[in-house]
Amino acid sequence: MTAADAATGGAHAGFETRLKAQALGLGFDLVGITRLGPAATTEQFEHWLARGYHGEMDYLRRGAELRQDTRRPEPGMRSAVVVALDYGGRQPAGPVARYARGDDYHRVMWDRLEALLRWARDERPALRGRAYVDTGPILERDLARQAGLGWFGKNTMLIHPQRGSFFFLGALFVDAELLADAPFTEEHCGTCTRCLDACPTQAFVAPGVMDARRCISYLTIELRGPLPDAFAAALGEHLYGCDICQEVCPWNVKFAAAPPTTGPLAPRAELAGTDAAALAREWLAMDEATYRTRFRHSAMTRAKRDGLQRNARAVLGAAD
Repeated sequence: MTAADAATGGAHAGFETRLKAQALGLGFDLVGITRLGPAATTEQFEHWLARGYHGEMDYLRRGAELRQDTRRPEPGMRSAVVVALDYGGRQPAGPVARYARGDDYHRVMWDRLEALLRWARDERPALRGRAYVDTGPILERDLARQAGLGWFGKNTMLIHPQRGSFFFLGALFVDAELLADAPFTEEHCGTCTRCLDACPTQAFVAPGVMDARRCISYLTIELRGPLPDAFAAALGEHLYGCDICQEVCPWNVKFAAAPPTTGPLAPRAELAGTDAAALAREWLAMDEATYRTRFRHSAMTRAKRDGLQRNARAVLGAAD
């Protein structure tokens, strides 16, 4: 559901229609509803884990059995309101991935989902619910596709035909059987392989299958310790994350003229620049106190100061 869809709802619309309109009113860009149950991509996910493609992200393996069925993480939940929030795919390319340039999206989205739950409880006082934003053992893309929000691109991203792929996903689980939206069953990538061809580290072992151990986002964010020599030079000017496979996607290119992101996800001035070397030198000069002040309320604390400075050394070394 989009804002245009919400505008067509009448004053006497059903609970689900009003719930989705409220989600859009809270600032989400897409919303859909699906019933909870067995995850359609369980087999693919377990095969991905078995091949070791998750690298050091052991938390994915620890919660694998719960991800098999979306009714398991929170017993009693029956439906999910799945939302998407745009994070600024129209911003210029730079050394910091677009999603991390503003405030921490976890907090932004979680607060809005909690507000949505409060609204739903005002309508139905007995309703129970729980918000998830990368905070539970859930295959979010699976849920989003089931809720009609898009298809899986060859770069593994969820793609919406009017929004592209530069958006976050979140979900509000509730213990009511809500009227579900139709799942997204089409696939609109066709024969295009631009995302696969553009990856500097050849992280895609097949369309829709990524070896995270080769992905620049994984290497600069999730990996602890030294960067593998085989990939350090391939970072280019990427200090934190990578958007290349999304930047080249025609479904994102077509929306390049859309208005830039505003509000809490708008890029911070110190992270919006395109001079990777200058930013790298700033990071190398940071002490712990400066780091904590500069990255307060930022998702970039995921990499910690040591990780950011490791990335900075790699980028400056490649520039020499």
